[in-house]
Amino acid sequence: MGTNPRAALAIAAAIAVSALTASASSAFIGGEEVRNVQVGPRPYYLVEEMAPSKLKTALKECSEGPFFKTDFSIGHRGAPLQFPEHTRESYEAAARMGAGILECDVTFTKDLELVCRHDQCDLHTTTNILDTGLASQCTVPPDPASPTPFASAVCCASDITLAEFRTLCGKMDASNRNAGTIEEFLKGTADWRTDVYTTCGTLLTHKESIGLFKELGVKMTPELKAPRVPMPFNGLSQEGYAQKMIDEYKDAGVPPWKVYAQSFNLSDVLYWIQNEPEFGERAVYLDDRYETLPGFDPESPKTWSPTMEELKAQGVEIIAPPMWVLLKVNANGKIVPSKYAKRAKEAGLDIITWTLERSGRLIEDMKEGTAGTFYYQSTLDAIEGDGDLLLTLDVLAKKVGVLGIFSDWPGTVTYYASCMGLR
Repeated sequence: MGTNPRAALAIAAAIAVSALTASASSAFIGGEEVRNVQVGPRPYYLVEEMAPSKLKTALKECSEGPFFKTDFSIGHRGAPLQFPEHTRESYEAAARMGAGILECDVTFTKDLELVCRHDQCDLHTTTNILDTGLASQCTVPPDPASPTPFASAVCCASDITLAEFRTLCGKMDASNRNAGTIEEFLKGTADWRTDVYTTCGTLLTHKESIGLFKELGVKMTPELKAPRVPMPFNGLSQEGYAQKMIDEYKDAGVPPWKVYAQSFNLSDVLYWIQNEPEFGERAVYLDDRYETLPGFDPESPKTWSPTMEELKAQGVEIIAPPMWVLLKVNANGKIVPSKYAKRAKEAGLDIITWTLERSGRLIEDMKEGTAGTFYYQSTLDAIEGDGDLLLTLDVLAKKVGVLGIFSDWPGTVTYYASCMGLR
């Protein structure tokens, strides 16, 4: 008999997370029963990689759990270290690993339906669209006359309708731009990830993600992605786009306290604060000033605009920069909070940060100067190996005081948070 690829992937995902389990628990937290939280082997490996310290001893003593679902652990696109991002299978894996909050990055299709994708124009690397008849509809379709026909291909959710979107399979976000065949192009996954669970990842609309997250009993952090098409698009304005996302939570009966709406666009955040104040109260400003402001320096407040105090005065309550912006190495070679982190807290801003476990082995990344060092660029002088991921996490939790952290393998953060009593 034939095998349904989506069913096979769902079964594989469940078996994989279960088989990799090192410990599980059942408990009541805030009156809610939390069952069978499984962190997998990854955090145990990282603890063993740590240099001897009080922190390592404390984490080793937690090896038998129990482990709990925690809002400190945020599933970044699900659990994309091993599962195709923004798929049902990835989200289910993240929830099983104790992530108390899951992320759907929100963009829209040609017929203005909201879907979960990290970028409006990432279908060529995150799905099998170039291996289907929809390839010809892409913003930049493959060039069959070129020896590398997929090198310039760009496929956007806005190129296709929702019905067409539903026919696609999710895969690991990767590509081989130098490939001469579609088979080679689809095999670009980094060697520190895996294609074992990429049979046919189940893509989701934003509404479907809300339904799934309700079933999984988690909170929700949608990110309104920047459009890659001129707005208005087919009659949809930027403000209408921001409102449409919130309306889908209201229509589903999700209480505002369970939703952390995010955007890199400060105007989106201010729109929610002004027009949907109950949701705006937990809106998250994803701070990309490190990228947009010339001369930005986490140790120099004069290079930040607006200031932390100005953001607070505009109604912003939560700010979310990448990890490196919050940390520095002091004269004693220790990782400590940056001036940015201190000023944000002094201004009364809460902090969420990103992204743990979104890289290969740190030592190899440092030697080769690869992209994985981005998240640790301000603390590389204090990092000696993969175990220092947990040291970084400890400083963020105890000294910076972040509310939570995005991770591509939420089990690592869940292990730490459960051990340290963070809920």
